[in-house]
Amino acid sequence: MKEPLIRIGILSAPAIDGSLDGLFSYRNKQVIGPFEARAGSNTINFRLGGNRFAAKQIRFVPLAGSTFALQGVRIGIGFHWEKTEKQVFKGSLVLECGPDGSLTAINEILIEEYLKSVISSEMSASAPVEFLKAHAIASRSWLAAMLGRKKEKPAAPPSGPVPAAEFIKWYDREDHGQFDVCADDHCQRYQGISKIISGNAAQAVADTRGIFLVSNKKICDARYYKCCGGITENFSSAWEDRKVEYLSSVPDSSTAYQPVESEEEALSWVHSRPDAFCNTADEALLGRILPENDRGTDFFRWQVSYSRAELEELVRQKSGLDFGTITELVPIERGPSGRIIRLEVRGSERTAVIGKELEIRRWLSPAHLLSSAFSVSVEKDGSGVPSRFILDGAGWGHGVGMCQIGAAVMASRGYSAPEILTHYFQGASLEKLY
Repeated sequence: MKEPLIRIGILSAPAIDGSLDGLFSYRNKQVIGPFEARAGSNTINFRLGGNRFAAKQIRFVPLAGSTFALQGVRIGIGFHWEKTEKQVFKGSLVLECGPDGSLTAINEILIEEYLKSVISSEMSASAPVEFLKAHAIASRSWLAAMLGRKKEKPAAPPSGPVPAAEFIKWYDREDHGQFDVCADDHCQRYQGISKIISGNAAQAVADTRGIFLVSNKKICDARYYKCCGGITENFSSAWEDRKVEYLSSVPDSSTAYQPVESEEEALSWVHSRPDAFCNTADEALLGRILPENDRGTDFFRWQVSYSRAELEELVRQKSGLDFGTITELVPIERGPSGRIIRLEVRGSERTAVIGKELEIRRWLSPAHLLSSAFSVSVEKDGSGVPSRFILDGAGWGHGVGMCQIGAAVMASRGYSAPEILTHYFQGASLEKLY
């Protein structure tokens, strides 16, 4: 297997400003300095210093380790930490016209160099080294599996009628038309070289170069997220209805916990604080694990509360539907971690079932609810009509695969990267493929 060259979509906008910080090659000429790119009629109007020209695609190839910077890169899109910032990148810069008349900035770079940024962007580069190694292998495996899926014929959509009152969808890291992966949480966080603040991330990538998680002679689609809440989730709870052996539910602990199988068990689970790897209040360790944007979040057990009017307006905005007076939120189906897969929203005007987990999180939060593992309690006014909905929840993210906080805690307790990975991806093995 040859080390892949990948294309990362960094930014799409009508105008892109940045700079070539060092010498780059463009059409056999050496160029350097700040630039402006503007969308034209199926062309890019480009200015670099005193030079102006138009083209459908512009590719700058770095010379002698030069870097480039882009202004106004959005990160955390759709989440509570969303913001824009300047970011600096290695590799080639490609500017292309997008299908919607905008411009797209694409970074072409070898996968091992890409991973140094991913590891530092997803988690702090000061995290335990064995955790960074485990993350490098998981991220490398997911990306290679995704590139492999791009070459396969897409699966046919499910056949048969869909109930009119059901809104079931999932958000996979679907193929992008112009590039392989995006640079945000939708795929893997990739924030250039700006977030690489120590040599640990680069060393973790170098120490695991070419190593992948493999199951049944195929590279594993290794998923991960922030915090499982004590038990990880099955693949089918978040995505297609199929079993993936190495993405099956396991306790995030050296002690076995029984999966959640009823509403009573779910209620008990989210109101408990079981002994789990990701159940940590060690602020010093969390400061070494989490990037600044993620700190200060109550991730293991949490609570959000909405007045009925707030919830009705939120659901109306997210769904485009008017439920009237919302009277109940009823979990219909849960996974083994307690995450709700199908939730019934009952109102005076309509009743509907929504799913899967990320769609539930999207409907019930201005950004994204931390997870769909929650119980619902209701306060009522004197006439018996709900006045407030209280959600008590567990975990942060979809819960499938590797729990990042749990894995980091395992590393801090002396577990090796192979031990961490085989705990979360049971039945998978490690193989060096290049």
